[in-house]
Amino acid sequence: MSGSSTFAGFLGSWTLIVDSCDYEQGEPPRAGSYEICEREGRLEFRIEWVDHDGESHEVEFSGVPDGVPAPFAGGDLADALAVIAASPRELNSVASWRGAERMIAQRQLDESGNAMRVVQVVRFEDGTHAANTSVYKKRVFN
Repeated sequence: MSGSSTFAGFLGSWTLIVDSCDYEQGEPPRAGSYEICEREGRLEFRIEWVDHDGESHEVEFSGVPDGVPAPFAGGDLADALAVIAASPRELNSVASWRGAERMIAQRQLDESGNAMRVVQVVRFEDGTHAANTSVYKKRVFN
């Protein structure tokens, strides 16, 4: 895979625009960052945030952007993860447990490619769901 790939616009470092957060589940974070890089045919995601109470958190995961669910060590929450490079402006990941979708993260770039909207939907066992929406601004390093 090369830099001209479908997901190239998503690669890099992103900073959370705190005022953009619209959360249906939990409290929005005080700060956050998102990094997406490509390594050996996989997309690696690293998300860091400071929660409402001021505690720092970090999560990392990776996947081949081919849309095929692959085994994932997500405990009782997820046993498979698919990364889908839907278009040059849409990059999604779907975490599943025993074949049932549990969490979907949809990432969309604006027309400029400098803002990424992330909608994370959690599907509960009772059939209900909650969505958290955030916007990140691309970090430019000089």
